[in-house]
Amino acid sequence: MEVISQISLRLGIRSADFASIKAMFVKDADSAYKILEISRSASDEEVKKAYRDMAINFHPDKVSHLGEEVRKAAEEKFKSINEAYEKIKRERGIK
Repeated sequence: MEVISQISLRLGIRSADFASIKAMFVKDADSAYKILEISRSASDEEVKKAYRDMAINFHPDKVSHLGEEVRKAAEEKFKSINEAYEKIKRERGIK
């Protein structure tokens, strides 16, 4: 994981983005929070804002002009974002 982390840094990928992508594949207790790039201590409002921001940035329609491969990657990330948000909402009882 350390080698992959170093490669991502050299490619200019922010550490928060790397942690978010990693959390999509390596599940732990905080994976949902990492996917949304927030900490477990974030307020409910911060959770909602992080979800909205991530959903806007990774919506597949926003990148469809970049080709099918990019759209599919965005679709996968968007799905993970939605699943993470739903998990956090269930945990916290957010409506």
